[in-house]
Amino acid sequence: MRTPASRREKGSNPSALSQQVITDAAQRILDEEGHESLSMRRLARSLSITPMALYHHVRDKDELLILLLAKKADSYPRPELPEEPRERLVAASQLLYDLLSEAAFLAEILTSPDLLAVAVSWITDSITEAAAACGLRPEDATKAQQLIWRYTAGELLALQARRRLQQGTSKRPSSAIAEASPEEHPRITSMSARWPELLTQNTHRRGLENIVDGILAAHRRDTHLTSG
Repeated sequence: MRTPASRREKGSNPSALSQQVITDAAQRILDEEGHESLSMRRLARSLSITPMALYHHVRDKDELLILLLAKKADSYPRPELPEEPRERLVAASQLLYDLLSEAAFLAEILTSPDLLAVAVSWITDSITEAAAACGLRPEDATKAQQLIWRYTAGELLALQARRRLQQGTSKRPSSAIAEASPEEHPRITSMSARWPELLTQNTHRRGLENIVDGILAAHRRDTHLTSG
Protein backbone atom coordinates (compact mmCIF):
# COMPACT_ATOMS: atom_id res chain seq x y z
CA MET A 1 0.00 0.00 0.00
CA ARG A 2 1.36 3.40 -0.94
CA THR A 3 1.69 5.93 1.83
CA PRO A 4 -0.75 8.84 1.39
CA ALA A 5 1.01 12.00 0.28
CA SER A 6 -0.27 13.83 3.38
CA ARG A 7 1.61 11.39 5.61
CA ARG A 8 4.88 11.19 3.73
CA GLU A 9 7.92 12.80 5.26
CA LYS A 10 8.24 16.38 4.12
CA GLY A 11 11.22 16.68 1.81
CA SER A 12 11.31 12.99 0.90
CA ASN A 13 13.33 13.77 -2.24
CA PRO A 14 16.51 11.66 -1.89
CA SER A 15 18.64 14.79 -2.24
CA ALA A 16 16.91 16.26 0.83
CA LEU A 17 17.48 13.21 3.02
CA SER A 18 19.26 13.55 6.33
CA GLN A 19 19.48 11.52 9.52
CA GLN A 20 16.94 13.88 11.06
CA VAL A 21 14.42 13.27 8.25
CA ILE A 22 15.03 9.52 8.43
CA THR A 23 14.70 9.24 12.22
CA ASP A 24 11.57 11.40 12.22
CA ALA A 25 9.98 9.05 9.68
CA ALA A 26 11.10 5.99 11.64
CA GLN A 27 9.67 7.40 14.85
CA ARG A 28 6.35 7.99 13.14
CA ILE A 29 6.25 4.32 12.09
CA LEU A 30 7.01 3.27 15.67
CA ASP A 31 4.26 5.51 17.05
CA GLU A 32 1.61 4.56 14.52
CA GLU A 33 2.37 0.92 13.71
CA GLY A 34 4.59 -0.46 16.46
CA HIS A 35 8.21 -1.56 16.46
CA GLU A 36 7.43 -4.84 14.68
CA SER A 37 6.60 -2.86 11.52
CA LEU A 38 9.84 -0.92 11.42
CA SER A 39 12.22 -2.17 8.73
CA MET A 40 14.50 -0.44 6.28
CA ARG A 41 12.13 -1.34 3.43
CA ARG A 42 9.10 -0.01 5.30
CA LEU A 43 11.00 3.15 6.17
CA ALA A 44 12.10 3.68 2.57
CA ARG A 45 8.53 3.21 1.38
CA SER A 46 7.27 5.83 3.82
CA LEU A 47 9.79 8.28 2.35
CA SER A 48 9.02 7.28 -1.26
CA ILE A 49 12.63 6.31 -1.90
CA THR A 50 14.57 3.11 -2.49
CA PRO A 51 16.12 1.27 0.49
CA MET A 52 19.56 1.89 -1.06
CA ALA A 53 19.08 5.64 -0.66
CA LEU A 54 18.75 5.16 3.10
CA TYR A 55 22.14 3.49 3.37
CA HIS A 56 23.91 6.68 2.33
CA HIS A 57 22.81 8.15 5.69
CA VAL A 58 22.24 5.15 7.99
CA ARG A 59 24.54 2.12 7.87
CA ASP A 60 21.91 -0.48 8.84
CA LYS A 61 18.90 -1.01 11.08
CA ASP A 62 21.06 -1.30 14.20
CA GLU A 63 22.44 2.18 13.60
CA LEU A 64 18.91 3.45 12.94
CA LEU A 65 17.76 2.11 16.32
CA ILE A 66 20.77 3.66 18.04
CA LEU A 67 19.91 7.03 16.47
CA LEU A 68 16.31 6.67 17.63
CA LEU A 69 17.47 5.88 21.15
CA ALA A 70 19.87 8.84 21.16
CA LYS A 71 17.02 11.10 20.05
CA LYS A 72 14.80 9.77 22.82
CA ALA A 73 17.56 10.12 25.42
CA ASP A 74 18.21 13.74 24.43
CA SER A 75 14.58 14.63 25.07
CA TYR A 76 14.20 12.50 28.21
CA PRO A 77 13.70 14.43 31.48
CA ARG A 78 16.90 14.79 33.49
CA PRO A 79 15.86 14.66 37.13
CA GLU A 80 17.91 15.96 40.02
CA LEU A 81 19.79 12.97 41.39
CA PRO A 82 20.29 12.41 45.16
CA GLU A 83 23.36 13.87 46.83
CA GLU A 84 24.22 10.71 48.77
CA PRO A 85 26.51 8.62 46.49
CA ARG A 86 24.90 5.21 47.01
CA GLU A 87 21.41 6.60 46.47
CA ARG A 88 22.66 8.53 43.43
CA LEU A 89 24.12 5.32 41.96
CA VAL A 90 20.82 3.48 42.43
CA ALA A 91 18.77 6.40 41.05
CA ALA A 92 20.96 6.81 37.94
CA SER A 93 20.84 3.08 37.30
CA GLN A 94 17.06 3.06 37.70
CA LEU A 95 16.87 5.94 35.26
CA LEU A 96 18.71 3.83 32.68
CA TYR A 97 16.14 1.05 33.06
CA ASP A 98 13.20 3.45 32.95
CA LEU A 99 14.38 5.06 29.71
CA LEU A 100 15.19 1.82 27.92
CA SER A 101 11.99 0.12 29.08
CA GLU A 102 10.05 2.72 27.08
CA ALA A 103 11.89 1.77 23.89
CA ALA A 104 10.46 -1.62 22.92
CA PHE A 105 12.40 -1.49 19.63
CA LEU A 106 15.67 -2.09 21.46
CA ALA A 107 15.22 -5.84 21.91
CA GLU A 108 17.35 -6.73 18.92
CA ILE A 109 20.33 -4.55 19.89
CA LEU A 110 20.47 -5.11 23.65
CA THR A 111 23.56 -7.22 23.08
CA SER A 112 25.46 -4.14 21.85
CA PRO A 113 26.00 -2.36 25.18
CA ASP A 114 28.85 -0.18 23.93
CA LEU A 115 26.67 1.34 21.21
CA LEU A 116 23.75 1.76 23.57
CA ALA A 117 25.93 3.34 26.23
CA VAL A 118 27.03 6.04 23.79
CA ALA A 119 23.42 6.75 22.83
CA VAL A 120 22.48 7.42 26.45
CA SER A 121 25.88 8.72 27.54
CA TRP A 122 24.53 11.26 30.02
CA ILE A 123 22.98 8.42 32.03
CA THR A 124 26.00 6.12 31.83
CA ASP A 125 28.20 9.06 32.83
CA SER A 126 25.94 9.62 35.83
CA ILE A 127 26.21 5.97 36.86
CA THR A 128 30.01 5.98 36.54
CA GLU A 129 30.31 9.30 38.40
CA ALA A 130 28.09 8.05 41.23
CA ALA A 131 30.17 4.87 41.52
CA ALA A 132 33.33 6.99 41.72
CA ALA A 133 31.69 9.16 44.37
CA CYS A 134 31.18 5.96 46.39
CA GLY A 135 34.96 5.65 46.49
CA LEU A 136 35.61 3.32 43.56
CA ARG A 137 38.68 3.89 41.42
CA PRO A 138 37.97 5.02 37.83
CA GLU A 139 38.50 1.54 36.38
CA ASP A 140 36.33 -0.05 39.07
CA ALA A 141 33.62 2.57 38.58
CA THR A 142 33.62 1.72 34.87
CA LYS A 143 33.37 -1.99 35.65
CA ALA A 144 30.46 -1.25 37.99
CA GLN A 145 28.68 0.67 35.22
CA GLN A 146 29.23 -2.25 32.82
CA LEU A 147 27.85 -4.73 35.35
CA ILE A 148 24.75 -2.59 35.84
CA TRP A 149 24.38 -2.39 32.05
CA ARG A 150 24.43 -6.17 31.70
CA TYR A 151 21.91 -6.58 34.51
CA THR A 152 19.66 -3.93 32.95
CA ALA A 153 19.79 -5.63 29.54
CA GLY A 154 18.75 -8.94 31.08
CA GLU A 155 15.92 -7.29 32.98
CA LEU A 156 14.70 -5.55 29.83
CA LEU A 157 14.53 -8.86 27.98
CA ALA A 158 12.54 -10.28 30.90
CA LEU A 159 10.27 -7.22 30.83
CA GLN A 160 9.55 -7.71 27.13
CA ALA A 161 8.73 -11.37 27.76
CA ARG A 162 6.29 -10.35 30.51
CA ARG A 163 4.64 -7.83 28.20
CA ARG A 164 4.17 -10.46 25.50
CA LEU A 165 2.54 -12.76 28.05
CA GLN A 166 0.26 -10.00 29.33
CA GLN A 167 -0.73 -8.99 25.80
CA GLY A 168 -1.38 -12.56 24.79
CA THR A 169 1.13 -12.41 21.95
CA SER A 170 3.26 -15.14 23.50
CA LYS A 171 2.28 -18.51 24.90
CA ARG A 172 2.71 -19.04 28.59
CA PRO A 173 5.62 -21.33 29.51
CA SER A 174 4.83 -25.00 29.09
CA SER A 175 4.37 -27.26 32.04
CA ALA A 176 7.97 -28.48 31.82
CA ILE A 177 8.57 -27.44 35.43
CA ALA A 178 5.42 -29.23 36.61
CA GLU A 179 6.44 -32.33 34.68
CA ALA A 180 9.93 -32.43 36.19
CA SER A 181 10.63 -35.26 38.60
CA PRO A 182 10.10 -34.22 42.27
CA GLU A 183 12.73 -36.78 43.26
CA GLU A 184 15.37 -35.28 40.97
CA HIS A 185 14.33 -31.61 41.24
CA PRO A 186 12.56 -31.21 44.59
CA ARG A 187 13.11 -27.47 45.03
CA ILE A 188 12.06 -26.48 41.51
CA THR A 189 8.96 -28.67 41.45
CA SER A 190 7.88 -27.42 44.86
CA MET A 191 7.37 -24.00 43.24
CA SER A 192 5.73 -25.24 40.03
CA ALA A 193 2.27 -23.95 41.01
CA ARG A 194 3.64 -20.42 41.48
CA TRP A 195 6.01 -20.48 38.49
CA PRO A 196 3.79 -18.47 36.09
CA GLU A 197 3.17 -15.85 38.80
CA LEU A 198 6.87 -15.55 39.59
CA LEU A 199 7.73 -15.11 35.91
CA THR A 200 5.45 -12.09 35.63
CA GLN A 201 6.80 -10.26 38.68
CA ASN A 202 9.01 -7.22 38.15
CA THR A 203 11.89 -7.56 40.60
CA HIS A 204 14.23 -5.14 38.85
CA ARG A 205 14.53 -2.57 41.64
CA ARG A 206 15.28 -5.12 44.35
CA GLY A 207 17.88 -6.80 42.15
CA LEU A 208 19.43 -3.44 41.28
CA GLU A 209 19.86 -2.51 44.93
CA ASN A 210 21.35 -5.93 45.66
CA ILE A 211 23.89 -5.44 42.86
CA VAL A 212 24.80 -1.93 44.01
CA ASP A 213 25.18 -3.09 47.61
CA GLY A 214 27.29 -6.02 46.43
CA ILE A 215 29.57 -3.70 44.44
CA LEU A 216 30.03 -1.41 47.43
CA ALA A 217 30.57 -4.31 49.83
CA ALA A 218 33.28 -5.72 47.56
CA HIS A 219 34.89 -2.27 47.40
CA ARG A 220 34.92 -1.98 51.20
CA ARG A 221 36.37 -5.48 51.51
CA ASP A 222 39.12 -4.76 48.97
CA THR A 223 39.90 -1.43 50.64
CA HIS A 224 40.16 -3.12 54.03
CA LEU A 225 42.46 -5.84 52.67
CA THR A 226 44.68 -3.27 50.96
CA SER A 227 44.91 -1.03 53.99
CA GLY A 228 45.49 -3.97 56.29
